[in-house]
Amino acid sequence: MSVYIVGAGPGDPELITVKGQNLLRQADVIIYAGSLVNPALLEVAKTGSAIYNSATMTLDEVIAVIEQADKEGKLVVRLHTGDPAIYGAIQEQLDCLKTKNIAVTIVPGVSSFLATAAALKQEYTLPGVSQTVIITRLEGRTPVPDKEKLAALAAHEATMCIFLSVHLLENVVAELIAGGYAPDTPVAIVQKASWPEQKILRGRLTTIAQIVAAEKIDRTAMIVVGKVLDSDYDLSCLYSPNFAHMYRDVKK
Repeated sequence: MSVYIVGAGPGDPELITVKGQNLLRQADVIIYAGSLVNPALLEVAKTGSAIYNSATMTLDEVIAVIEQADKEGKLVVRLHTGDPAIYGAIQEQLDCLKTKNIAVTIVPGVSSFLATAAALKQEYTLPGVSQTVIITRLEGRTPVPDKEKLAALAAHEATMCIFLSVHLLENVVAELIAGGYAPDTPVAIVQKASWPEQKILRGRLTTIAQIVAAEKIDRTAMIVVGKVLDSDYDLSCLYSPNFAHMYRDVKK
């Protein structure tokens, strides 16, 4: 059969792709990231499928389960939260499986930074404000290259989506201000975007840490920083009557 790495989406079971859900229905073996994946996604699994929670497993244990299932000709789904390409720790799995000559197909998913934009009803790339989105995290147990530290990235003053860092929010704020964001730059925190318990908090760099601390949010939350959250912007040229393109002439 085949091995698939599937993006589960940000939490809402309906935000997995049709392809991803079909593979879950067919899978003989499912290994899911139990610390983040909504278990409701597993309700479509067929009777008799073997389901493993990788939150309690090591890399070697995950690979061993996949290898054995592949030898038995079973369909395997490795289910990752959001889109597996972003902080999914999939490359090490892909490289291990490659050495064992096990082919893998990747099915993308909806990332939590996109579900966060939907929750905020916000476009990240507003004309005249920001045309760049930086996806990053604060340095923690996983080191960050010096050129990618928050203070260095803040110099761009682009829209920034910061993963895995809300528990160190005071440090995040200090680096962002040191790097160039104005202290009154708007910030939004979205905890568990798309889940029923989703929570949205808003503030400024100078106030957001206190707001978040009062709500006791210290995990599974996205930090969004940038002027797009509270700024005037230019209208898109695409829909301007004065802008011609291959589908439309200038209106006179």
